[in-house]
Amino acid sequence: MNEKYKVYTKTGDKGKTSLSGGTRVPKYHPRIDAYGILDELNSFIGLLRDSIDNTKINDFLIEVQNRVFDIESNLAAETEKAQARAPKILPDNIKNLEEEIDKMDSQLESLKNFILPGGHTIVSYCHICRTICRRSERAILKIEDKNINSGDCIRYINRLSDYFFVLSRFFAQSLNCKTAIWTPNKQK
Repeated sequence: MNEKYKVYTKTGDKGKTSLSGGTRVPKYHPRIDAYGILDELNSFIGLLRDSIDNTKINDFLIEVQNRVFDIESNLAAETEKAQARAPKILPDNIKNLEEEIDKMDSQLESLKNFILPGGHTIVSYCHICRTICRRSERAILKIEDKNINSGDCIRYINRLSDYFFVLSRFFAQSLNCKTAIWTPNKQK
């Protein structure tokens, strides 16, 4: 990118934007909604990174942010040509998430109850990331297009929400937070 990139394009002022194949779609289009949710997720991951003092986890979260951008690129690619240029989610990306989940989970007590988000700001940020992941998963599933590398994207996002759940428990434990357990209302 040698030229200075302008933030404003003057092409979206009428409620439309372009996919990476050139087609103009309304800003409420399912693809735009899906990668907009992922953009929101990426922002919250940045907030989470800014809140923690753990180089290893921070470095991993930067990797995650890059993969989230890869998925956004896939969602924006409307044509086979654009899809061929879009970065892919690889099986190793999913495997890396699973390995990180397993490492943290091996240090945690077995979960016997549903837990309520909260206890510390970092724990809450993890839960926010988890729930945005779930919302993005639902949005991606609404898109029916053979050109989208959605299988691997969905697997990654699904596993990423699991990662954030385990990360929330990991931080709750390492920060000595009191975890609130869900207490269902009793029927009278």
